[in-house]
Amino acid sequence: MLDERQKHLAALLRQSKYDRKSISSLTAGSIDLSIDSAYHIQLENIKYEMKQGREITGKKIGLTSKKVQEMLGVDEPDYGHLLDDMEIDDGGSISFRQLLQPKVEGELAFRLKEDLKGPGVTSMDVLKATDRIFPSIEVVDSRIKDWKISLIDTVADNASAGYFVLGKTGRKVTDVDVKKVEMALYRNGQLLNTGVGTAALGNPAYCVAWLANKLSNYNIPLKAGEVILSGALSGMVEVKPGDKVRAEFSELGEVEVSFTY
Repeated sequence: MLDERQKHLAALLRQSKYDRKSISSLTAGSIDLSIDSAYHIQLENIKYEMKQGREITGKKIGLTSKKVQEMLGVDEPDYGHLLDDMEIDDGGSISFRQLLQPKVEGELAFRLKEDLKGPGVTSMDVLKATDRIFPSIEVVDSRIKDWKISLIDTVADNASAGYFVLGKTGRKVTDVDVKKVEMALYRNGQLLNTGVGTAALGNPAYCVAWLANKLSNYNIPLKAGEVILSGALSGMVEVKPGDKVRAEFSELGEVEVSFTY
């Protein structure tokens, strides 16, 4: 159960999302929150969205880079929820009227064919439970002003989730070595960065296994049909209105999204 202060912080994040006005860090001043409290704030807002008619379609994993973990002083990833109104068609566009301060990442997405519930889920269990692997672009978008976030901020803020784009077709998991997939991220035709599957804690499937085991603390399974964004393969890239972003993946093809005014 959330106390009144935590309910207030959940409401602030919710209002920020709908007003498109960023807020100060949740831990500014003397406010002290635990990671567990931050996850419960996240769940409070997901429950609110579901009451408004949204549906959970998957999960996203963040902080899969050792460098980012060190920056935030943590030793494990975090996660957020994907809702049905967050998915953008491949080649589609997103209006900046729907965004605050977006950045993009290239990731591998797992679509499950079987439920996964921890504890004890392994990378092999993940691969066996996966239907297809998709190329994806995640649009992350913090409600915290100027991206001055702590771990508490990003966890409470649904892991800074914004939108996501999946490639039109995926491949069977047996046809892809997720650790060796190479990714190149372009903005307006200019190559900005590259990455490989091992950038996500050595193995994107391990990241999904971590998530299944972490969610067991809250009695939440990963369900068949859900999409799991397994973590960035390179650094985040800022975007502005008029930009077109394309991510190319070896073995998987490409995925693209544009940003409008």
